[in-house]
Amino acid sequence: MNRRRLVILGGPGTGKTTLAVQLVRELLATRADHPADPVPVLMSVASWDTEVFPRLHQWLAARLDQDYPALRAPDQPADMAEALAARGHILPVLDGLDELPPAVQQALIVALNRSLADTDQLIVTSRTTEFARAVDGAGDVLTSALVIEPQPVTPKTAAAYLERCLPPQPSAGWEQILSVLRTTPSSTTAENPDATLAAVASTALGLWLLRVVYIDGRADPTPLLDPGHFPGPEQMRGHLFDQLIPALITTRPPSTDPADPFRPRRRHNPGQARRWLAYLARTMTHPPDGSPPTRDFAWWRLAQTTRSLTITSRLAVGLISGLAIGLVFELAIGLAGGLDVGLKVGLEVGLEVGLEVGLEVGLEVGLEVGLAVGLAGGLDVGLKVGLEVGLTVGSWPSDEPGFANLRLQGREALLARRLAVGLVFGLVVGIAVGLVFGLVDGIAAGIAAGIAVGLVVGVPFGLTFGLMEWAEVPATTEHATAPMASWRADRALNLMRATTFGLAFGLAAGLAAGLAAARLTAGLGTGLGVGLGVGLTVGLTVGNHRAWLAYLITTYRLARAGHLPRTLMPFLDDAHRLGLLRAVGPVYQFRHADLQDHLAADPPPR
Repeated sequence: MNRRRLVILGGPGTGKTTLAVQLVRELLATRADHPADPVPVLMSVASWDTEVFPRLHQWLAARLDQDYPALRAPDQPADMAEALAARGHILPVLDGLDELPPAVQQALIVALNRSLADTDQLIVTSRTTEFARAVDGAGDVLTSALVIEPQPVTPKTAAAYLERCLPPQPSAGWEQILSVLRTTPSSTTAENPDATLAAVASTALGLWLLRVVYIDGRADPTPLLDPGHFPGPEQMRGHLFDQLIPALITTRPPSTDPADPFRPRRRHNPGQARRWLAYLARTMTHPPDGSPPTRDFAWWRLAQTTRSLTITSRLAVGLISGLAIGLVFELAIGLAGGLDVGLKVGLEVGLEVGLEVGLEVGLEVGLEVGLAVGLAGGLDVGLKVGLEVGLTVGSWPSDEPGFANLRLQGREALLARRLAVGLVFGLVVGIAVGLVFGLVDGIAAGIAAGIAVGLVVGVPFGLTFGLMEWAEVPATTEHATAPMASWRADRALNLMRATTFGLAFGLAAGLAAGLAAARLTAGLGTGLGVGLGVGLTVGLTVGNHRAWLAYLITTYRLARAGHLPRTLMPFLDDAHRLGLLRAVGPVYQFRHADLQDHLAADPPPR
């Protein structure tokens, strides 16, 4: 191949994606022998919008930057992903051209031909009919590309494969199945009663289904030869898809052994798993938000696709979170102040009637005062915070997932630098702000206010920003972003943002206020209240990556409706381990498009 461009065609279930994956693995395994060759990267072409990225290298750079955090590590050159894509160091393996609308397929053919230089390499997979239609509509072939198409598996070859999968002494039913396949001609007609089984066994997908359902599942295969049960290949494939989920769950019990990646981590009910996956398939095939059908499930798009964050839910989230924050905020302050008052009252009473009685009276008075003050103030603060949170919830579904690396090993120096920069920045800004407000009362008061604000506000905020900057810096050893890794990283980022901002600022401010007033108890309570309140408010309203928060609300609503499990991502991880899903970068896909279509045809539960 002079230009090393390859198009892999084939019918449904012929193993186009599997062949592409095996080719990528082989190229990576032999890369040491060919160090100058580009690095193969498998990507779903469904995310390429030619209007946003007119050229292949532009989209490729954006995907590399998103899916491979190590390219953004500080010791890498700036715009590393863009340089790799533009200079031909990446061999893009584009899967799923046939799964796009015809107009988009044609646009991609045109964009590819416009983008490829003489030395650029490329691999594309597509179903034969759809590719021919796209080329015809584009008015051009894919320039200088070699096209290959696998031949159907012959009945004799299928029999040989199934025989190797069977135990040493197969049942009589399997002997009959193998005999039929061995004697069925390759070019059999539909009138032949054995044509249905031969047609299903002529693809890699069909052979896998037969093995999982009837060999691994130890089911009697004799009904497969009954034309009354399966008048055609579509009916038999549908039957195999129906039995696939129960067979995989039954034959692969849960395991927590890290060395066993093909067994789930939890036990699942087959019927329930089928309902959940069917809902997911319907959502991808007929998106409720009116977007085009897709083969990619991106967890951070679930809220947008399902329209789960309605105006009502946004108001509810704002109200609930606001009241919770406000009540915690003010109750902590109120109780601390109340206890402070109570101790004074208790000591005064105790000097007259006894310490034990005095403390009892003091605590009672303090709790009553604290609760009254806290509840009143909490409702006021809660409504204000809730309004702020509610206004930001609408933007959460469009947020991309963030990245957080909390591993310290090998990153101690980077952490020290980030904290130092944050500390200096926070002090400078805090002192400047304090001076501006403090100079109203004179130079001495301005200097004192500047130092106080710098220490109380600038230092904690500066250190917090430094810590967050450090956490969002990838390491050069970072792996490609998988769906679970992406979800966990965004969750860690959101939780870290809320706790660090809140506790750092709140405790520092509260303690400073308490010590300044010579009331340490009130200061500690105030610090805790301010910390929780400010932390949750900042975590919910500040920053660009709140995809996990939108996911959290969406899965809660969909789980209450019975559509999906509350722990969706762990469930999808198990479905991936079972072989029902596959991971392409940070997104999941059904193992085969036909499986998604079959599950999407399930009627919604009433």
